[in-house]
Amino acid sequence: MSRDNGERPDARNLVRPHLLAMPGYEPVEPIDVMAARLGLRPDEISKLDGNENPYGASPAVRERLARYDQYHIYPDPNQRAVREAIGDYVGVDAEQVVLGNGSDELLVMAATLFVSPGDGVVFCPPTFGMYEFLGRTHDARLIAVTRNEDFTLDMDRLERALDDGAKLLYLASPNNPTGNPLPREDLLRLLQHDVAVVIDEAYAEFAGKSAVDLVDQHGNLIVVRTFSKWAGLAGLRAGYAVIPGALVEVVWKTKVPYNLTVAAEQAILGSLEDRALLEERVQLIVRERERLAGLLKQMPFVKPYPSSGNFILCEVRGLSALDVRDRLRQRGILTRYFDSPGLRNCVRISVGLAKDTDRVIAALQEMGASVGR
Repeated sequence: MSRDNGERPDARNLVRPHLLAMPGYEPVEPIDVMAARLGLRPDEISKLDGNENPYGASPAVRERLARYDQYHIYPDPNQRAVREAIGDYVGVDAEQVVLGNGSDELLVMAATLFVSPGDGVVFCPPTFGMYEFLGRTHDARLIAVTRNEDFTLDMDRLERALDDGAKLLYLASPNNPTGNPLPREDLLRLLQHDVAVVIDEAYAEFAGKSAVDLVDQHGNLIVVRTFSKWAGLAGLRAGYAVIPGALVEVVWKTKVPYNLTVAAEQAILGSLEDRALLEERVQLIVRERERLAGLLKQMPFVKPYPSSGNFILCEVRGLSALDVRDRLRQRGILTRYFDSPGLRNCVRISVGLAKDTDRVIAALQEMGASVGR
């Protein structure tokens, strides 16, 4: 119906009301933006705020991307080659593998499959903010089951929540930003409930544990993984999910066609061809994580929490964590600040190279000296 009062149409009036009211998700800024903001060169930045892989992609990825000459052609809509390669990597039938534009798209896929407005979506803060964000965008009934003080799940409360009309549960293992893995016995209990359970294993390679082998036994389990962290492909957005056989048909009917670029396909194939090198790098990061944790424990004003990821969450004591983040930032060291329920006065430090660890520790030691004065 056209307007006859002289007013111009305003598309905001057509937006679903719950979207206008919701808060947005806050991602981290890229190096060049932060370097310009701080008046530094990009090579002066230690980027330890996004849990990226400091070693980058494997040489095989660079070679494949340079050699590939079909960028003007659409990708294989069935993602055959990459599904076969990933199926071999994680030990599942390729039919159960679906690729996404980063693992975030697969998390969206789960909400699209299961959540209608008003349905219950369960998440367990403190955790990855994307789960609450997806619940809000789908106009779900958000059910937050707060973790225990040690960041383990409050299983009794969680199971009650699942039985109270929930449709979908998001859990990360290891959890981000706390770093603790989900015990297998807890997952098996949760899978007994009539709820879709999505396990986000973005950091699984650093933990050395996975729930992928349980998918065939449990028709309500989806495992979401990524090449962003362990393979250094964060900028290429290469994620995948392992899904139960009963969901394969509906997933392929509802998935956006051509959602994985040919560049991401080539990068995945190159990464899996170069697994030995990438797994060596994972072990280097794990060893550097333990070195960083040991040095942080020597700081009287920092309490580092145990981590199975490529990052360490630290509670700051006697100082403002925001001030610590800002003082590190002035030196070109980027970390992530948290001050929310369960994460009061905390910073998360991604594991970088040895030189990054040394920079962080030197800066924190200087701050610690000022605390003692």
